[in-house]
This record gives sequence, C-alpha cells and structure tokens, in this order.
Amino acid sequence: MDIEKLKGDATADVDSRHSELTSLSLRIHQNPEQGFNEVNASSWLCEYMESNGFSVERGICQLPTAFRASYGAGGPIVALLAEYDALPGLGHGCGHNIIGTAAAGAAVAARQAADQLGGRIVVIGTPAEEIHGGKAIMAERGAFTDVDVAMIVHPGTADVISIKALACISLDVEFFGKAAHAASTPQEGINALEAMILSFNGINSLRQHITEQARIHGIITRGGEAPNVVPDHTAGVFLVRAPDESQLEELKGKVLNCFQAAALATGASLQCKWTDYYAPIITNQALADAFAANMRTLGRNPQDPADRAFGSSDVGNVSALVPIIHPVIAIAPPDISLHSPEFTAAAAEEGGHRGLIDGAKAMAITAVDVLASPELMIKIREDFLAAR
Repeated sequence: MDIEKLKGDATADVDSRHSELTSLSLRIHQNPEQGFNEVNASSWLCEYMESNGFSVERGICQLPTAFRASYGAGGPIVALLAEYDALPGLGHGCGHNIIGTAAAGAAVAARQAADQLGGRIVVIGTPAEEIHGGKAIMAERGAFTDVDVAMIVHPGTADVISIKALACISLDVEFFGKAAHAASTPQEGINALEAMILSFNGINSLRQHITEQARIHGIITRGGEAPNVVPDHTAGVFLVRAPDESQLEELKGKVLNCFQAAALATGASLQCKWTDYYAPIITNQALADAFAANMRTLGRNPQDPADRAFGSSDVGNVSALVPIIHPVIAIAPPDISLHSPEFTAAAAEEGGHRGLIDGAKAMAITAVDVLASPELMIKIREDFLAAR
C-alpha cells in the first residue's frame, strides 16, 4: 500500500473542496448560534456528512445539537471533533466555524484511506464548548468509549503543536437581601448588590496571592431593578481556573470564602453552585509528533507549546479517556486576541480560509498515518497510558 499516495489523494481531495468548505464555514460564521442552540450549524454539518457517504446519528447523548457521523468498518476508530457554537455578543470570535468545517473536510478526505486500509473515520459533533462544556457531558454519557484516537484543530495566532489548558470550573452565585426605599428607609433593607460588589473586591484582593497561571473572573448577570430600591436579589457567574485539579480544588475554597464573607458582612443570604468542569488537556505526544510532521509538509512550522496557558477547553475531559491532540493553526497575526471582534472577522477572511484548508489536510493525512501504521497506534496507546 502506497501511504504517500493516500496522503496525496487526501490533500488533493481537500483542495478540490475548497469552495464548498469555505462556503460552509462562512455560512456557520454568518449565522452564529450559542451553546446547545446550534440548530442550523449542526444540521448543515450533518447534511454535508450525509451527502458524502457518512452514516449520521443526530441528537446523540440526549443533546439535540450533538451528532456522530461514521464511515468505514472495523478499527482503529479515528474521531475528528467538531465545534460550532458561538460566543455571546461576538459571534464566532473563537473560530468554531473553522473547527467544525475542518473536521468535516478532513473526514471526507480520509474516506479513501479507510476504504483501502480498514478502520473508521468518525466526526463527533460537540456542542456548547464555550459555556457549558458539551464534551464533558458527552464523555460522561459514553460518546467516546469506542474511539481509539481523536483530533481537533483550533484556529489561533500561531502554529502550535499542542496547548496547555487550565482546569476550569464555573460558579453560579446569587445573593438574597431585603428590598426597601433607598432614600426614605434604607435602614430597613439588606443590599444584595453590595454583597456582590464586596465579593468582587474580595476576589480582587485574593488575586495577589494565587499562583501565576490561576485565573478568577466573572460577571454580574442581575444587579437590581431600580436605583431607588435597595436590591434584594443579585446574581453572577464566575470562572475559576488553575493549572491542575489539585490547585483548582484549593482555589475553589478561597473563592467561596469571598462570597461567604460578603454575605456575613451585609446580612444577605448566599446561594451558589459549582457547574461545568473543564479538565486540563493531556496531549498524546506520539499523535502530536505525527501531526506536526504532517503540518510541516504543508509549509507550516508548528512550535512547541508556550508556557502561557491557552485557556480552558472541554477537550480536557475527553483527553482523560482517549488519546487526543488539540493543535492550533494560525489564521491571524499574533497581536490579535481570541474572543475579540478582530478575531471574529479573521475567522471569515482569507487567513481563516487558509487555516481551515490546512487544518483539514493535516488531520486527514494524520488519520491516514493512524490507519496505516499499527506501530504508531501502539506508541499512541503507550503514551496515553504513561500520561494517565
């Protein structure tokens, strides 16, 4: 079997689909949908996979916008993870239109290798990465139990082999006080907004005394109804991040103390709930090395991960179960930040299209490597077990 020919055929297939892939990416970009509401994006991706011979199961894991598209038979099973949710207010400021479309394009390009070598190519549609950790839910519900390796390519501002992602957990917070006229009888009120503000101040003081890579940030989602009424109910959402699970657990207690102290100081009652846990990503080095070599054949020179963490991703929850990589492909200059209007624009411009095509090619030919080489699959499994 001529593996290089199969790789050449896969890259040629992606090139032949340049117009339809960029059109699909732009269609998703122009119709941004937030987590668990990606009805159009999920449907368009499923239709694309079905039109190219994949068997598609919609609504997997009891999530209406999740899906699984499969081609081939036997093993190994190579999964390409698709994301397609948008950010509130920013649209596709993280480029998930590129992620979802690149996974689809790579899978279609790898069909011929699956036909000739055996094994299966699977696209798993994973909703709500940005806010609700859809992959974490899907992992708990068995979406990845039969997967041998998984890949996802994220757009960014540099070509990077793998990323460092922080452990992250969400905290929903509410304070309940007592309403009163803010001018005539303020002494009769209990100010829930003051409790929230004191909590922010406590967290700001805490930031001086946490590890360098830890992060605490949040927003007030309810602050009161009128300026002349003492607010009796406020709400907020916070994210707490740390380099690993043990440091996150310690930081959670310190953060919670800030809210409890504010409740004690103001007399407001506190209700809070930890939700949506994102685990740190465990990169499979053997798979990453194969992907990096393939990126170099495309004219890109991926670098080792920087010391600064990328952020957090529910890919980490999958990485505890399956050998996985999460490389980054540059679509914009280094001075542009992800989750910004400028990155939203880049995800629909020529640099975004190049990243989409190169990302699809790199995943497709890495899938060929996995299907063609039992030795690589053995090394991938060894690395996975050693890293656990």
